[in-house]
Amino acid sequence: MSAPDPVAFTIFHIDIMWYAILLTTGMVVAVLISCKRAPKHGLAADQILNFVIICIPMGIIGARLYYVIFNWAQYAGDFFKIINIREGGLAIHGSLIFGFGAAVILCFLWKVRPLNLLDLVAPTVALAQSIGRWGNFFNAEAHGGLTDLPWAIMVNGQSVHPTFLYESIWCLLLFFVLTCIDNRRKFEGQVFLLYGMLYSVERFFVEALRTDSLMLGPFKQAQVLSLAVIAICLAAYAVLYRRYRSTQHDNK
Repeated sequence: MSAPDPVAFTIFHIDIMWYAILLTTGMVVAVLISCKRAPKHGLAADQILNFVIICIPMGIIGARLYYVIFNWAQYAGDFFKIINIREGGLAIHGSLIFGFGAAVILCFLWKVRPLNLLDLVAPTVALAQSIGRWGNFFNAEAHGGLTDLPWAIMVNGQSVHPTFLYESIWCLLLFFVLTCIDNRRKFEGQVFLLYGMLYSVERFFVEALRTDSLMLGPFKQAQVLSLAVIAICLAAYAVLYRRYRSTQHDNK
Protein backbone atom coordinates (compact mmCIF):
# COMPACT_ATOMS: atom_id res chain seq x y z
CA MET A 1 0.00 0.00 0.00
CA SER A 2 1.33 3.42 -0.93
CA ALA A 3 0.60 6.69 0.84
CA PRO A 4 -2.22 8.72 -0.77
CA ASP A 5 -2.06 12.41 -1.65
CA PRO A 6 -1.17 14.38 1.53
CA VAL A 7 -3.41 17.26 0.38
CA ALA A 8 -7.07 16.79 1.33
CA PHE A 9 -8.37 19.83 -0.57
CA THR A 10 -7.45 23.40 -1.51
CA ILE A 11 -9.16 26.63 -0.46
CA PHE A 12 -8.15 29.97 -1.96
CA HIS A 13 -4.91 28.41 -3.23
CA ILE A 14 -4.07 27.13 0.26
CA ASP A 15 -3.56 23.38 0.55
CA ILE A 16 -5.34 21.80 3.50
CA MET A 17 -3.31 18.78 4.53
CA TRP A 18 -4.65 15.47 5.81
CA TYR A 19 -2.04 15.70 8.57
CA ALA A 20 -3.64 18.86 9.97
CA ILE A 21 -7.15 17.44 9.63
CA LEU A 22 -6.25 14.26 11.49
CA LEU A 23 -4.38 16.07 14.27
CA THR A 24 -7.31 18.45 14.72
CA THR A 25 -9.80 15.58 14.69
CA GLY A 26 -7.82 13.76 17.36
CA MET A 27 -7.73 16.84 19.59
CA VAL A 28 -11.45 17.57 19.15
CA VAL A 29 -12.43 13.98 19.95
CA ALA A 30 -10.17 13.99 23.01
CA VAL A 31 -11.68 17.24 24.28
CA LEU A 32 -15.27 16.05 23.77
CA ILE A 33 -14.66 12.78 25.63
CA SER A 34 -12.79 14.55 28.44
CA CYS A 35 -15.67 17.02 28.86
CA LYS A 36 -18.14 14.13 28.92
CA ARG A 37 -16.17 12.26 31.59
CA ALA A 38 -15.22 15.33 33.63
CA PRO A 39 -18.05 14.99 36.23
CA LYS A 40 -16.70 11.57 37.20
CA HIS A 41 -13.58 13.40 38.37
CA GLY A 42 -15.52 16.12 40.12
CA LEU A 43 -14.81 18.62 37.35
CA ALA A 44 -17.08 20.63 35.07
CA ALA A 45 -16.88 20.61 31.29
CA ASP A 46 -16.26 24.36 31.35
CA GLN A 47 -13.17 23.79 33.47
CA ILE A 48 -11.80 21.36 30.89
CA LEU A 49 -12.33 23.90 28.13
CA ASN A 50 -10.41 26.48 30.16
CA PHE A 51 -7.46 24.09 30.24
CA VAL A 52 -7.83 23.26 26.54
CA ILE A 53 -7.53 26.84 25.25
CA ILE A 54 -4.11 27.10 26.90
CA CYS A 55 -2.73 23.57 26.91
CA ILE A 56 -3.33 22.72 23.25
CA PRO A 57 -1.50 25.83 21.93
CA MET A 58 1.29 25.12 24.42
CA GLY A 59 1.44 21.54 23.17
CA ILE A 60 1.82 22.74 19.57
CA ILE A 61 4.56 25.18 20.58
CA GLY A 62 6.31 22.44 22.53
CA ALA A 63 6.10 20.00 19.63
CA ARG A 64 7.75 22.52 17.32
CA LEU A 65 10.42 23.67 19.79
CA TYR A 66 11.39 20.10 20.61
CA TYR A 67 11.83 19.27 16.94
CA VAL A 68 13.76 22.47 16.19
CA ILE A 69 16.11 22.01 19.15
CA PHE A 70 17.12 18.54 17.98
CA ASN A 71 17.56 19.83 14.41
CA TRP A 72 19.11 23.17 15.30
CA ALA A 73 21.65 23.14 12.46
CA GLN A 74 18.75 23.12 10.02
CA TYR A 75 16.96 26.11 11.59
CA ALA A 76 19.68 28.25 13.21
CA GLY A 77 19.38 31.94 12.34
CA ASP A 78 16.11 31.63 10.41
CA PHE A 79 13.21 32.66 12.66
CA PHE A 80 10.56 32.36 9.95
CA LYS A 81 11.71 28.86 9.12
CA ILE A 82 11.46 27.96 12.80
CA ILE A 83 7.80 29.03 13.04
CA ASN A 84 6.76 27.65 9.65
CA ILE A 85 5.12 24.43 10.83
CA ARG A 86 3.42 23.96 7.45
CA GLU A 87 6.75 22.63 6.22
CA GLY A 88 6.56 19.87 8.83
CA GLY A 89 8.53 19.16 11.97
CA LEU A 90 6.52 18.38 15.11
CA ALA A 91 7.61 16.03 17.90
CA ILE A 92 4.99 14.36 20.08
CA HIS A 93 7.28 14.25 23.12
CA GLY A 94 7.60 18.02 23.04
CA SER A 95 3.84 18.34 22.80
CA LEU A 96 3.31 16.04 25.79
CA ILE A 97 5.91 17.80 27.94
CA PHE A 98 4.57 21.29 27.25
CA GLY A 99 0.90 20.28 27.27
CA PHE A 100 1.00 18.30 30.51
CA GLY A 101 3.39 20.83 32.04
CA ALA A 102 1.02 23.69 31.28
CA ALA A 103 -1.88 21.68 32.73
CA VAL A 104 -0.03 21.11 36.00
CA ILE A 105 0.86 24.79 36.35
CA LEU A 106 -2.76 25.79 35.68
CA CYS A 107 -3.94 23.26 38.26
CA PHE A 108 -1.92 25.00 40.95
CA LEU A 109 -3.14 28.42 39.81
CA TRP A 110 -6.79 27.34 39.60
CA LYS A 111 -6.83 25.11 42.70
CA VAL A 112 -7.43 21.86 40.81
CA ARG A 113 -5.84 18.58 41.92
CA PRO A 114 -3.18 17.92 39.23
CA LEU A 115 -3.16 14.12 39.34
CA ASN A 116 -6.94 14.01 39.19
CA LEU A 117 -6.96 16.10 36.00
CA LEU A 118 -4.11 14.12 34.45
CA ASP A 119 -5.95 10.86 35.12
CA LEU A 120 -8.96 12.28 33.30
CA VAL A 121 -7.13 13.37 30.16
CA ALA A 122 -4.49 10.62 29.83
CA PRO A 123 -6.79 8.10 28.06
CA THR A 124 -8.07 10.72 25.62
CA VAL A 125 -4.54 11.92 24.87
CA ALA A 126 -3.75 8.34 23.83
CA LEU A 127 -6.83 8.34 21.58
CA ALA A 128 -5.78 11.65 20.01
CA GLN A 129 -2.35 10.16 19.32
CA SER A 130 -3.97 7.11 17.73
CA ILE A 131 -5.93 9.29 15.31
CA GLY A 132 -3.18 11.81 14.67
CA ARG A 133 -0.59 9.18 13.77
CA TRP A 134 -2.45 8.52 10.52
CA GLY A 135 -1.25 11.93 9.39
CA ASN A 136 2.21 10.37 9.11
CA PHE A 137 0.80 7.85 6.66
CA PHE A 138 -0.53 10.56 4.37
CA ASN A 139 2.81 12.39 4.57
CA ALA A 140 4.77 9.16 3.95
CA GLU A 141 6.89 9.88 7.03
CA ALA A 142 7.74 8.43 10.44
CA HIS A 143 8.09 4.98 8.88
CA GLY A 144 10.46 2.15 9.64
CA GLY A 145 13.15 0.35 7.71
CA LEU A 146 12.81 -2.21 4.94
CA THR A 147 10.57 -5.22 5.49
CA ASP A 148 8.75 -7.88 3.50
CA LEU A 149 5.89 -8.23 5.97
CA PRO A 150 2.43 -8.40 4.35
CA TRP A 151 1.29 -5.17 6.06
CA ALA A 152 4.25 -3.14 4.84
CA ILE A 153 3.67 0.18 3.09
CA MET A 154 5.42 1.55 0.03
CA VAL A 155 7.52 4.70 0.43
CA ASN A 156 9.72 5.88 -2.45
CA GLY A 157 9.31 2.52 -4.10
CA GLN A 158 10.49 0.59 -1.05
CA SER A 159 8.55 -1.71 1.27
CA VAL A 160 8.90 -0.43 4.85
CA HIS A 161 7.50 -0.90 8.35
CA PRO A 162 4.34 1.18 8.95
CA THR A 163 5.50 2.35 12.37
CA PHE A 164 2.71 4.93 12.43
CA LEU A 165 0.26 2.01 12.34
CA TYR A 166 1.98 0.17 15.20
CA GLU A 167 1.74 3.24 17.41
CA SER A 168 -1.81 4.02 16.32
CA ILE A 169 -3.05 0.54 17.25
CA TRP A 170 -1.18 0.59 20.57
CA CYS A 171 -2.55 4.00 21.52
CA LEU A 172 -6.09 2.95 20.60
CA LEU A 173 -5.78 -0.09 22.87
CA LEU A 174 -4.25 2.15 25.51
CA PHE A 175 -7.31 4.41 25.37
CA PHE A 176 -9.68 1.52 26.13
CA VAL A 177 -7.45 -0.03 28.79
CA LEU A 178 -6.86 3.26 30.61
CA THR A 179 -10.53 4.19 30.44
CA CYS A 180 -11.45 0.89 32.10
CA ILE A 181 -8.81 1.43 34.78
CA ASP A 182 -10.00 4.99 35.31
CA ASN A 183 -13.50 3.68 36.04
CA ARG A 184 -12.09 1.77 39.03
CA ARG A 185 -8.87 3.63 39.83
CA LYS A 186 -7.52 3.14 43.32
CA PHE A 187 -5.57 6.38 43.72
CA GLU A 188 -5.07 9.67 41.92
CA GLY A 189 -2.24 9.48 39.43
CA GLN A 190 -2.73 5.78 38.70
CA VAL A 191 -4.09 6.26 35.17
CA PHE A 192 -1.64 8.98 34.18
CA LEU A 193 1.39 7.04 35.42
CA LEU A 194 0.25 3.90 33.61
CA TYR A 195 -0.11 5.97 30.45
CA GLY A 196 3.44 7.24 30.87
CA MET A 197 4.82 3.74 31.34
CA LEU A 198 2.80 1.90 28.71
CA TYR A 199 3.18 4.51 26.00
CA SER A 200 6.91 4.74 26.66
CA VAL A 201 7.35 0.95 26.43
CA GLU A 202 5.74 0.97 23.00
CA ARG A 203 7.63 4.03 21.84
CA PHE A 204 10.97 2.55 22.88
CA PHE A 205 10.53 -0.53 20.69
CA VAL A 206 8.83 1.19 17.75
CA GLU A 207 11.48 3.91 17.72
CA ALA A 208 14.08 1.20 17.11
CA LEU A 209 12.39 0.54 13.75
CA ARG A 210 12.15 4.16 12.62
CA THR A 211 14.57 5.71 10.16
CA ASP A 212 13.91 9.41 10.91
CA SER A 213 14.60 9.56 14.64
CA LEU A 214 15.81 12.69 16.40
CA MET A 215 19.22 11.94 17.88
CA LEU A 216 20.89 12.67 21.21
CA GLY A 217 24.50 12.05 20.36
CA PRO A 218 24.72 8.41 19.22
CA PHE A 219 21.36 7.54 20.82
CA LYS A 220 17.79 7.98 19.63
CA GLN A 221 16.40 10.65 21.95
CA ALA A 222 12.90 9.13 22.00
CA GLN A 223 14.35 5.89 23.38
CA VAL A 224 16.40 7.71 26.01
CA LEU A 225 13.39 9.75 27.09
CA SER A 226 11.16 6.68 27.08
CA LEU A 227 13.47 4.84 29.47
CA ALA A 228 13.60 7.89 31.76
CA VAL A 229 9.81 8.23 31.76
CA ILE A 230 9.33 4.52 32.53
CA ALA A 231 11.71 4.75 35.49
CA ILE A 232 10.14 7.95 36.88
CA CYS A 233 6.55 6.77 36.44
CA LEU A 234 7.32 3.35 37.91
CA ALA A 235 8.91 4.93 40.99
CA ALA A 236 6.02 7.37 41.43
CA TYR A 237 3.49 4.58 40.96
CA ALA A 238 5.18 2.49 43.66
CA VAL A 239 5.12 5.41 46.11
CA LEU A 240 1.47 6.27 45.47
CA TYR A 241 0.39 2.63 45.56
CA ARG A 242 2.19 2.09 48.86
CA ARG A 243 0.49 5.17 50.26
CA TYR A 244 -2.89 3.86 49.05
CA ARG A 245 -2.32 0.45 50.66
CA SER A 246 -1.27 2.13 53.90
CA THR A 247 -4.45 4.23 53.92
CA GLN A 248 -6.58 1.15 53.25
CA HIS A 249 -4.90 -0.68 56.11
CA ASP A 250 -5.44 2.24 58.52
CA ASN A 251 -9.13 2.41 57.64
CA LYS A 252 -9.76 -1.23 58.55
